[in-house]
Amino acid sequence: MARGQQKIQSQMKNAEKQAKLKKMAGTDTKKAAAAALTHKCTVCMSMMPDPKTYKQHFESKHPKVALPENLKDVAA
Repeated sequence: MARGQQKIQSQMKNAEKQAKLKKMAGTDTKKAAAAALTHKCTVCMSMMPDPKTYKQHFESKHPKVALPENLKDVAA
């Protein structure tokens, strides 16, 4: 256990670290998540983050509809 001056320094360092984390957490996570969704389903218009997920979605939710050309070469 740290005592005396070490304890004070440790507390100050921890306070600075917590302030930095709090400042970084202030960013809007909804906007960041929306920016990550780049692929839009042509049938139901839902958004997916990558082609693999998009292909899995398309095959499970829209089995009767023909697979789009851009998904035919994607490995699932």
